[in-house]
Amino acid sequence: MKRPNILFIMCDDHTTQAISAYGSFINQTPNIDRIAAMGAKINNAFCTNSICAPSRAAILTGTYNHVNHVRTIWEDLDNTMPTFVGDLHDSGYKTAIFGKWHLGHGPNHNPTNFDRWEILPGQGDYIDPVFITPDGEVTHKGYVTTITTDLALNWLDEVGQDDPFCLLVHHKAPHQPWIPDEKHKHLFEDMPVPEPASLHEDLSPRPEGVKNAKMNIYKHMPKAVIKMKTGEIAPVMPQKEGQSWGYQLYIKDYLRCVASIDENTGRILDYLEEKGLAEDTLIIYTSDQGFFLGEHSWFDKRYMYDEAIRMPLLMAYPRGIEAGTEINDIVTNVDFAKTFCDFAGVKPHEGAQGRSFKNLLEKKPVADWPKSMYYRYWEHDDIIHAACAHYGVRTHDYKLICYYSDGMGIEVTGDANYPIQWEMFDLKKDPMEMHSVYHDPEYAEVRENLMAELNRIQLEVGDKPYYPGAKAEGVVIKGIEAGLRERMKDFL
Repeated sequence: MKRPNILFIMCDDHTTQAISAYGSFINQTPNIDRIAAMGAKINNAFCTNSICAPSRAAILTGTYNHVNHVRTIWEDLDNTMPTFVGDLHDSGYKTAIFGKWHLGHGPNHNPTNFDRWEILPGQGDYIDPVFITPDGEVTHKGYVTTITTDLALNWLDEVGQDDPFCLLVHHKAPHQPWIPDEKHKHLFEDMPVPEPASLHEDLSPRPEGVKNAKMNIYKHMPKAVIKMKTGEIAPVMPQKEGQSWGYQLYIKDYLRCVASIDENTGRILDYLEEKGLAEDTLIIYTSDQGFFLGEHSWFDKRYMYDEAIRMPLLMAYPRGIEAGTEINDIVTNVDFAKTFCDFAGVKPHEGAQGRSFKNLLEKKPVADWPKSMYYRYWEHDDIIHAACAHYGVRTHDYKLICYYSDGMGIEVTGDANYPIQWEMFDLKKDPMEMHSVYHDPEYAEVRENLMAELNRIQLEVGDKPYYPGAKAEGVVIKGIEAGLRERMKDFL
């Protein structure tokens, strides 16, 4: 059988709450939904560290962040590390990436094992973006989502079909500052977007490292974003009114950015069908993590609540995935690399973690499939979003989180010295994760089992538990705080 082409479309911060295939009550995404209708919708796909660079490193390398040493957004990927793209390229696949890379650039960090690449520097710009190429920088006039798609389609026109291709289309959108394409800027103009039920949540019962997060939509929306959208700083108003005002301010532009993604996804799907490539192409649509769309009063991600760690994951391959398939098993971004290699019939590199979920997609029984996933957010600071370091375990029914609040030698910290605290949630009774049952005596046995599972899974993935005075192994960032404060002054 012909080896499948692989088309991997990944956005930044596009959460399931804004995809109609996942039941969004605020948005319609008809083209993205086409992938779900053609193939499979994975309902419990989770990232193992909800922040851009670490998730991307985990996807490419098939390893957890303590292995690939991209634990924070301030650490870049060593481009000598093996990746699934390298595995495919070595086996004869033609490879390309266009769009957001966010894993550093320069001789030691540029994409490797790609026949063609054009990447955005850092976050990149929405309008008239600069792209980095092997031959230097080039500026493309227009809107970044459309440009990224154009580059991908142009490459497909150039590449022959003698060998299969692996094409990565990495959109910047809908990452802040949420600048929509001109053609979409009036969407939702005359209608309020429905609010999530927990938009006005009182965070005072939460652990110290949670309730002090600088992610409240009204209080902490970056000054630069508000000024850009309103021409002035945020108006003074009561907290509840201000929270609703801030939500409408950003959610409409967020959804407008998604509209361009959906439109351009449709362009790629149409191209594959017109060229007769759809039957032989494994199509993947995902995001590097989830995002808070007002839940718990927040924007951004980072914390181990489901809105932030659940990734959209839609996959279509007519030759191997039955249309309308729905999967509820737990998979993670660390599993992606082995899965893509499995579909391609390629042996993954030695050291890749996770496991292939190809059999799940093909509806073959997998008796020993994992019933839990491990999460660790390493970045600990009081500077930008003030999200504290934590780790935990999630099963289908429960979640246990330890907020240990220590940078462990990763020098991105300020003075966020919180006590070690825990949360535990009954996800069946409390899917919005509003009420911790960690101290509830009725859950004593559940808590004990989750503690044991956390210890087991840390050992399995090779990570070290926190203890006072511990130091993390790997790359350590030196003297970053002063420069970080200066670069982030508009966010403070």
